[in-house]
Amino acid sequence: MDLGDRVCIERNGASYEGVLMPSRRKDHVVIKLDNGYNIGLYLPKSKLTLVEKGRELKPLDRDKQLRRKAGLPQVSILSTGGTIASKVDYRTGAVTSQFSAGEIIAAIPELEEIANYNARVIYQILSENMRADYWMALARAVAEEIRSGAEGIIITHGTDTLMYTGAALSFMLKTPVPVVIVGSQRSSDRPSSDAAMNAICAATVAISDIAEVCVVMHGTTSDDYCLIHRGTRVRKMHTSRRDAFQSINQPPLGRVDYLSREIQTFLPYHHRSESELVLMDRLEPQCALVKYTPGASPEILNYYIDKGYKGLVLEGTGLGHVASDWIDGIRRATEENIPVVVTSQCLRGRIGDLVYDTGRYMLDAGAIEGEDMLPEVALVKLMWVLANRPNEVRSLMRRPLAGELSFSTPMCV
Repeated sequence: MDLGDRVCIERNGASYEGVLMPSRRKDHVVIKLDNGYNIGLYLPKSKLTLVEKGRELKPLDRDKQLRRKAGLPQVSILSTGGTIASKVDYRTGAVTSQFSAGEIIAAIPELEEIANYNARVIYQILSENMRADYWMALARAVAEEIRSGAEGIIITHGTDTLMYTGAALSFMLKTPVPVVIVGSQRSSDRPSSDAAMNAICAATVAISDIAEVCVVMHGTTSDDYCLIHRGTRVRKMHTSRRDAFQSINQPPLGRVDYLSREIQTFLPYHHRSESELVLMDRLEPQCALVKYTPGASPEILNYYIDKGYKGLVLEGTGLGHVASDWIDGIRRATEENIPVVVTSQCLRGRIGDLVYDTGRYMLDAGAIEGEDMLPEVALVKLMWVLANRPNEVRSLMRRPLAGELSFSTPMCV
């Protein structure tokens, strides 16, 4: 039997049928059940029989000519990889990035009822491999598509660092059309995949009036609606749930009903064609996000200073605190013209460094309060500000540029 064959395993009077997968132990057999989940059984006590030899699947045509319908808006899909563009590799058992943007459209025919598409593969990576120069290239690709007449942009992306990309594009682009980032928690070959629904809801937002960088993902664990999150306010809050993405310190921009494709908005937003396209595609990559933990050595700050980093974001405790022995490091960084922005590990709520003595000492040493920004958003914003308006870091980090902070944080979000 070969990997990818359909087999039946009998054990203790029960039988299990599925596709043969790789096993890391020679005395165990692993199969993928029809419900998408894998099980492993001890082989010496099981009976394994072949049901059907695996058929080699022909890949979808990457150069497929997409059907174009008169009267539908023009949307560009830019693929960067991730689970939404992935399937199981039966040679390894791992989920790998294999689909092109065109293949995603071909695999979800409902998309062609919503818009006409151009499709480009920008990267084919899992999102942990994203970095600043990739974000800059992606922003340029988005701008190119808008200049070429795209009425909406969809970016397919891995979920693990999707929120960093959302923030980066939010600062680098002022857009007259929707720029929608979408991913999936489960690969397209799984029955429980969220890829199709997320993509359909993303396409619906891409032709809407919401001209912002936003993230569209499942709103619940059911297939009922997706939420529309502002690109600077969203965070992945669970490793595997389909509704992992939540807006932090602000309600979502809106929601999309899956069946009716109706959009309901909850917040004011930038409207289509309200502004001209502006591309500000520079980032300073030499910035770091440092998480403070009890007892952590203050030499951590000195390491980044000595290595020539240009900016630091501290993820402090509670209202935004670090130990008192870190304050000299903050002062040294500030004196060497390295801004230090303080955020909170609590995520929800805002910084308040005037409440306790430690916070006041941090401010005296030159720390900049990150208000109610998420730590990763503060990091990306600092990268953008240092590259584009370095003489205004202190003022701009405390001022909203892309909806990333507010002057009053609601208690209920």
